[in-house]
Amino acid sequence: MRHFGHIAPEERQRLFHQEPAVFTADSPVRVLAAALGATLYSPATRPRLADDVVKQAGRGVVSMVLCLEDSIDDADVVDAEENLVRQFTDLASRPDAELPLLFIRVRVPEQIPDLVARLGPAVRLLSGFVLPKFTEERGVPFLEALTAAEAASGRRLFAMPVLESPDLLYLESRRETLDGIFRVVDKYRDRVLALRLGVTDFCSTYGLRRAADMTAYDVQIVASVIADVVNVLGRADGTGFTVTGPVWEYFRVQERMFKPQLRRSPFLEGEVEELREALIEHDLDGLLREISLDRANGLLGKTCIHPSHVMPVHALSVVSQEEFSDAQDILRPERLGGGVLRSAYTNKMNEVKPHRAWAERTLQRAEVFGVAREDVGFVDLLAAGFPD
Repeated sequence: MRHFGHIAPEERQRLFHQEPAVFTADSPVRVLAAALGATLYSPATRPRLADDVVKQAGRGVVSMVLCLEDSIDDADVVDAEENLVRQFTDLASRPDAELPLLFIRVRVPEQIPDLVARLGPAVRLLSGFVLPKFTEERGVPFLEALTAAEAASGRRLFAMPVLESPDLLYLESRRETLDGIFRVVDKYRDRVLALRLGVTDFCSTYGLRRAADMTAYDVQIVASVIADVVNVLGRADGTGFTVTGPVWEYFRVQERMFKPQLRRSPFLEGEVEELREALIEHDLDGLLREISLDRANGLLGKTCIHPSHVMPVHALSVVSQEEFSDAQDILRPERLGGGVLRSAYTNKMNEVKPHRAWAERTLQRAEVFGVAREDVGFVDLLAAGFPD
């Protein structure tokens, strides 16, 4: 699989200076963690789930979570588990189908070995499990169950803990909770692919819900948690993990309170004003702003609940020619001693030692999302890959 693999090769050549690399479910952890992109959630109860997975892969989705937790009714869990086994078996019978990375979001640790055993040979399609309401106390049984299931099946399985517990939100318990989470994910570091933020649960603790024209960063209590999670768990010193952006809750509003946040000029330049109108109509201008803020705050990838969210996440993850040039300059072998140099674009200072970690992360992102050509912007990437 590869990002933008659903568009024609000649179109990719037109858009990219360096095309996104091909990767598989067996690629190194560092590649997969960066490549998750827009992770699309789907309830495990969907009767044509296998068809949905194939369809979304054909539209550019590279990671999906099939959910047995909050997205389904408590009374439907048994039927949903049976449906998952049937749908995985169906997918396993389609050897030529292009599939994304597939994860199952479970409720309790016991589901992990049970589902792995019931999947049988179809477990080869499973990349891992999403672990809800993760804390040190709750997380250890989940990770022990995953380790046992991995040993029993012979299949490498990853964990993606969801950080959404009230203990993480409350000021008086936040530091202790973060320290405990770090202890357990550090112990199981080789199995933790990424940490996911459960912002909807954070908001529910205070009876909040952000509107479509506001980002998670406008809700100050949520923004403070994101900052502390990145502070403790997202460091670039080798101790950190990939932390993914919060879900964008898609719903239309009858009347907008604020002006659209998308400037008209980038779309006029690309002669795709109709794309701008479509994004605004679906309230995705706020999503684009939140994706930009995610990256500015150290997050990579995003939880998504609607297919229309996928391409905006991926388009804004592509590395620009300017970012790529700066990162390469900073990481040149002759720059190991440090120093300051002017950007080749003559618009900024590149300070080698302080900017080194940024440059390394930028080249990792460039590997999986590609580098746009000089005259290609995110509007062009959206227009090429956005679903009709």
